Amino acid sequence: MIRALTFGAVLLGLATASPLERRYAVKERHTVPGTFTRVGDAPESHHVLLSVGLTQARFSELEQHLFEVSDPDHARYGQHLSQYEVNELVSPSEKALLLVHEWLQEHNVDPTSISYSPARDFLSFSLPIADVESLLDTKFSTYRHADGSELVRTHEWSLPLHLHDHIAAIQPTTSFLRPRGQVVSSPRSVNQVFGEAVVQLADGESPTVAKVCNGSFVTPQCIRTLYETINYKPQAGTKNQAAVGEFDGEVVNRSDTRIFLEAVRPEAAGAAATYNLVSIANGTISQAHDTPKQQKAGLGIEGDLDIQAIIGNSWPVQATVYSTGGVPPEQSPQDGNEPYLTLLQYLLKQTFIPQVLSISYEDGEDTVPLSYARAVCSQFAQLGARGVSVFFSSGDGGVGEDCKVNGTKKFETGFPSDCPYITSVGATQGFAPEIVAHDGFVSGGGFSNVFGRPSYQDAAVSAYLKKLGNKYEGFYNKSGRAYPDMAAIGVVSAQSQTTGRVKLLITTYQNITIAWNGTVSNIGGGTSASAPIAASVFTLVNDALISHGKPPMGFLNPWLYKKGHVAFSDVTIGSAVGCGTKGFPAVQGWDAVTGWGTPRFEKILQAVGLNGSVAGGW
Repeated sequence: MIRALTFGAVLLGLATASPLERRYAVKERHTVPGTFTRVGDAPESHHVLLSVGLTQARFSELEQHLFEVSDPDHARYGQHLSQYEVNELVSPSEKALLLVHEWLQEHNVDPTSISYSPARDFLSFSLPIADVESLLDTKFSTYRHADGSELVRTHEWSLPLHLHDHIAAIQPTTSFLRPRGQVVSSPRSVNQVFGEAVVQLADGESPTVAKVCNGSFVTPQCIRTLYETINYKPQAGTKNQAAVGEFDGEVVNRSDTRIFLEAVRPEAAGAAATYNLVSIANGTISQAHDTPKQQKAGLGIEGDLDIQAIIGNSWPVQATVYSTGGVPPEQSPQDGNEPYLTLLQYLLKQTFIPQVLSISYEDGEDTVPLSYARAVCSQFAQLGARGVSVFFSSGDGGVGEDCKVNGTKKFETGFPSDCPYITSVGATQGFAPEIVAHDGFVSGGGFSNVFGRPSYQDAAVSAYLKKLGNKYEGFYNKSGRAYPDMAAIGVVSAQSQTTGRVKLLITTYQNITIAWNGTVSNIGGGTSASAPIAASVFTLVNDALISHGKPPMGFLNPWLYKKGHVAFSDVTIGSAVGCGTKGFPAVQGWDAVTGWGTPRFEKILQAVGLNGSVAGGW
């Protein structure tokens, strides 16, 4: 953390703003989502932990660096930036810092209470609600969501005119984010049968998809066979790592992880005790048993699914769980700081970040203020520039259910899948062939109304739009960032059941096998499964690269759209159903429901210049 300068030193020689410049004007307005209702003024006892994002002086240069080191045809491909180099590019101007400090001094903000991001582009401090209202010339209210939970927010905030160009975002103010795990997770108590966890093969017999995958359950044995990683033996050690991010009080349980691994990948069972659990801003890492109320709510299903998918499919690579809270104890009611921002600020302070980060949470793009979306997306760009591949689930609602965006009938889009600096993952089901997931949920996809289409997508998306023609005209933004970028299995339609030597509790249709609440069950599915499964494949790609002295993949999309897509299995059946329509269809080539399709490890190694004999991992 950078030590705050004293206000006296900061203001030395600074020409203060004129009276006209000190006049306040609205900096940002954001429509309150229809799922929230104002119930009264914010309580006087409420405190807000503000994060003030300053304009990054050289972000366009950072973006240029990001695309150059991620472009397989560029001379700088793979030459990722250091933490210091990234911080230099995103630091605000000295003028911005001086003017902001002057403004805070005028409002009696204690300089010793301010914490700074490494690049000094974010300042954080806690204030009583009345002081925040004065600072931002606004009025906060308590809003109640349809599910009964509450947030303290405002629909607009203001700044002195002379600060508009120097402050890019302030939160939590106008954001009504409710990051939701993209998992179909309600345990079922009917039609339960017992299935076989791992198909027993004869000595020397090679696993095939037909032998180890069936319609009842999906285990690591099946996934690793389907995506061609089953014969690879990781060799890079702790130089190569992977991580998952958890929010909203979600938990991961080591005991469940051990039960899962003992059942489906016993050689990896010891990893249940050795993966890292990191609490950020009071994030939950408790290993206590769930209460009956928590069990009923399915607490831990998302977390268990994420870590079990990563370890089950990429062991012995070191795994980490980042559990982000973001609700300071003094806040009441609990409104929460913005979880993505809290996680990202923590990660960017670290000298080492796992090369793969999978996050299975998504929210409606219309709930996210433009300033916040841009601030968070720019920090994902910083991760990519440092060589981190970030995967997000694309959502489980097809093109939408309510089909209203700020009061207008449109297909819905998700955040952060709309960010052009991350890799969005849709879901498939079945094996021969793989098709768009549609049992229990529908794989999400669409076009951003906030972020424009990045250049790396131009050819692929233009070809898709040509195939669509005038279909759904006006329901989506043709010039927006399109997603997902790829897909992976998320559910299997259960059409057959088997019995075997290993007894596992199986339901008939949520078919990604996990362990939860002490039982191995088929209660996990959705793009929440697809994101960490895809991430596990690229975790092993990174292992092969790093073990041979090459840099990790980093930000995948420029490589994927230019060359890497040839190493994917195209998905051409199904669509992103929603809004009373069939939604965006899967077609040959890229599409807005499964992206380029599903990964094939051996072909990816060839695409990055390695093969079986060279990689030496077989």
